Amino acid sequence: MDYQIAADNLKDRVILVTGAGDGIGREAALQYAAHGATVILLGRTVAKLEAVYDEIEKNGSKQAAIIPLDLMGATKQHYIDMANTIQQQFGRLDGVLHNAGLLGALSPLDHIEESVFDDVMQVNVKAQLLLTQAILPLIKQSPDGRIIFTSSTVGHIGRAFWGTYAISKFATEGMMQVLADELSDTSIKVNAINPGGTRTGMRAQAFPAEDARLLKTPLDIMPLYLYLMGPESRHISGQCLDAQRKPGISNEQ
Repeated sequence: MDYQIAADNLKDRVILVTGAGDGIGREAALQYAAHGATVILLGRTVAKLEAVYDEIEKNGSKQAAIIPLDLMGATKQHYIDMANTIQQQFGRLDGVLHNAGLLGALSPLDHIEESVFDDVMQVNVKAQLLLTQAILPLIKQSPDGRIIFTSSTVGHIGRAFWGTYAISKFATEGMMQVLADELSDTSIKVNAINPGGTRTGMRAQAFPAEDARLLKTPLDIMPLYLYLMGPESRHISGQCLDAQRKPGISNEQ
């Protein structure tokens, strides 16, 4: 699909991006800022967030904000405090991209370690639930709110050895669908994106022998991220859209 996006389609919007320090989150933050948004960068590594902050400033975009937070150890109160800070600084929130995630270990289902499973579910599912609960009152203040989750091909159809990650992404899509249905009579649109095989650290972890040069870069898949965050997508909610389809390359991410 050819997504039509205005150059200023995110003008005056305040958008929170999780996992904004590198990979797809970093690129989304840069592109949201380039299209007029004030971006709030959330991640666990301050140095990476500062680098993205500096690049946004260098590009002449609106000044970003940084929220250092490790989703692995964050509690419900951490998210409430975060939402209060956003309220105080910006008065509202127009969008959130749930991008942060853990791959875990690829293994047969009967070899999944409980600690690994707990970590992946904590970051990929529970953290997104608690964060969403905390920011919903802010999103409801926006005239055109957006919530975007990150799914995967293995969040549509289970695949051998991807058990932990696949289960977390099935849960993510379920959460998205439930929330979209609950908000169906509002202006808030809730969707998910399957980025597909993309040149990221997580992809390299899952496919160490793969030639990364054959993969799309995070920048290549940004049209869908911009489209779903902007006003052009006001008619879409409750959907998981694929950012790419490339014959011959597995789309797991």
